Parts: sequence; structure tokens; C-alpha cells
Amino acid sequence: MAKIKLTKNELKKQKDALKMYQRYLPTLQLKKQQLQMEIRGVEARLAQLIATKESLERQFSSWVAVFSEDDAARSASGMPLLSLKSIRTSEGNIAGVMIPVFEDAEFELSAYDYFQKPLWVDRALQLMKQVLLTDAEFQVVEKQKNLLAAELRITNQRVNLFEKVKIPETQNAIKMIRIYLGDQQTAQVVRGKISKKKVEGREE
Repeated sequence: MAKIKLTKNELKKQKDALKMYQRYLPTLQLKKQQLQMEIRGVEARLAQLIATKESLERQFSSWVAVFSEDDAARSASGMPLLSLKSIRTSEGNIAGVMIPVFEDAEFELSAYDYFQKPLWVDRALQLMKQVLLTDAEFQVVEKQKNLLAAELRITNQRVNLFEKVKIPETQNAIKMIRIYLGDQQTAQVVRGKISKKKVEGREE
């Protein structure tokens, strides 16, 4: 804590600071609660996406071995039949935090000979697309969580700073200045009485 001047001006300054901290703290606490609630929602969505992906992968697992055996997952040129080209997002704002919001994903499908490929390839590609789509959304939602968690850490630090440091320090400073000014006033009254007695003594 910085050294405090024991003056009336300093008392006013400390009182103004205390008002500001007490006015700002509820806003920070509200933001903290909002971020915590949003993070819980994001975590629930991540859990849903993980469950969806696991379910899709279980369905897809029966084709994985076949894909690798006869190279059914590649076109004649050797390129993968299906690949994720891009992820489309928009921008959202939660408690002042700019976050990406998943919109869609764009895929690239290589041309292949329908007569050369097994019939099950079409169904396998549909499932693979769903897996990649789920994975793409997971990446975006995970980024949301990371951004919100980082903001929550900062907000929590500020709440703790105000609650545990700034407000108690300012209250102690106000108390110290008031005691000092009170003592000074008492001393002044005492000195005044002593001076008055001396004057009265001389007059006698």
C-alpha cells in the first residue's frame, strides 16, 4: 500500500476511490456469473459433440479396415475422396468477449467412378462428412470455451483485487486519516483551552 497523506484532501480522494470500487464491483461480479454460466453451456455443447462423434465413429468403424485395404477412400489420382475445405463462422459477443460462432463447413469431394467403387462408399462418405462436420464445430466451440475461460480468469482477478485488496486498503486509509484528523482536532481544542487558561491566569 502506498504512503498516505493524512490530510482532508487525501480523505476526499480515498472516499471517492472507495465509491468507485464499490460501484464497479457489482458489475464485475455480474460479469463473472454470466461468464461462468456461459462456460457451463459451452461445456455441455462440447459433451454433446463428443457423444455424437463417438456414435458416428462407431458406425464408421466397420468401414475403416475396408477403406485402407482397397484404397476405396481415394480417387483415381490418389486424392482423398472427401476432405474438409473450410469452416464458416460468424462473430458473437458474450459479456464483452468476441467469440467465433459455428455456422457451417465446406467440403471438397473428389470425382470418382461410381462403377469402380463399392456401393457402400456413398454411405461411408456421408458418415465421414458428419464426423468431419462434428469435429469442425467442436474446434470452434472449444475456442469459445478457451476465450471465455481466459476472460473469466481476468474478471476473477479483478473481483479479488477489488474485494480483497483495493476496498479493504481504502477503508483502512479512510479510518487512519479520520483518526489522525480527529486527534489533531482534539489536540487543537486542548491547546485552545490551555491558551485560554494562561490568558485568564495573566488577567488575574
